[in-house]
Amino acid sequence: MPPYIIVYFPAQGRCEAMRMLLADQGQSWKEEVVTKETWLQGSLKATCLYGQLPKFQDGDFTLYQSNAILRHLGRSLGLYGKDQREAALVDMVNDGLEDFRNLCSHFIRHNYEEGKAQYVQELPVHLKPFETLLSQNQRGQAFIVGDQISFADYNLLDLLLKHQVLAPGCLDSFPLLSAYVARLSARPKLKAFLASPEHVNRPIFGARKI
Repeated sequence: MPPYIIVYFPAQGRCEAMRMLLADQGQSWKEEVVTKETWLQGSLKATCLYGQLPKFQDGDFTLYQSNAILRHLGRSLGLYGKDQREAALVDMVNDGLEDFRNLCSHFIRHNYEEGKAQYVQELPVHLKPFETLLSQNQRGQAFIVGDQISFADYNLLDLLLKHQVLAPGCLDSFPLLSAYVARLSARPKLKAFLASPEHVNRPIFGARKI
């Protein structure tokens, strides 16, 4: 039995970054898919620490909160920078990504039809910090921090791929981010995962059809 279990809804949502990480690192995992009907029954929700998914199991160790899960995998699999300074930068990047993800999630859930034009117009403001970070690290030819991949790279890649679906062409004015997406997506194990039916057929934003 795989050591890792992801308990989540039938969507990419907040779990696709950890799936990318696991796939790229050659790890196996099991999916326990929770339907809307099952969730609304309330019995599973009552057992979840914060009343939310995802739930993640690493053997007999259970975690909630997607960023805590990513950090746990980062520490376990050596994806947290090469020293304390790089680890701090990885945390900084990931916190910035959480702000970006929350902004996107609120827009998708509450203001998609009316607010899409404004969201897309303002998107460069939210993408620019990550272009800047890439430019400051080996002129954008490596990863978001240092010279080895970190859990924040998978989180960033996930959000960038989602936005390329949401707003095609959004990276056209960000050459380093565009090259970064192409470079990471070409990593053999990650490329195979991104082409897999499991990834392709999984809704990006859950119930929202983009």
